[in-house]
Amino acid sequence: MKWIENLKSRWGVKNYFDVVVILIVFACTGFSVMYLKRWLSVLIGFDQNTATWLRWTFGIVIVLPLYQVVLLFYGWLFGKFTFFWDFEKRLFRRLFFRNL
Repeated sequence: MKWIENLKSRWGVKNYFDVVVILIVFACTGFSVMYLKRWLSVLIGFDQNTATWLRWTFGIVIVLPLYQVVLLFYGWLFGKFTFFWDFEKRLFRRLFFRNL
């Protein structure tokens, strides 16, 4: 299970259990946001005829921040809030402050 060792060293966690918990948090977040996106799309009134650029904008402006919040919630729920808070800070640093 070399890939678990790689994740363990990359994420700086001490045991396999932490890696499994982190993977479970990512999975729960993905499924939750997928269903929330579908629900919000119906609530807003999007259908198959909605313009592609409008659906993409919805995904970037609404769903991306929603994913980050849900990730922190599940991280807190599973006892890994500090890990995911640091993960979020690194992500946003890479996205918005790449040139610094």
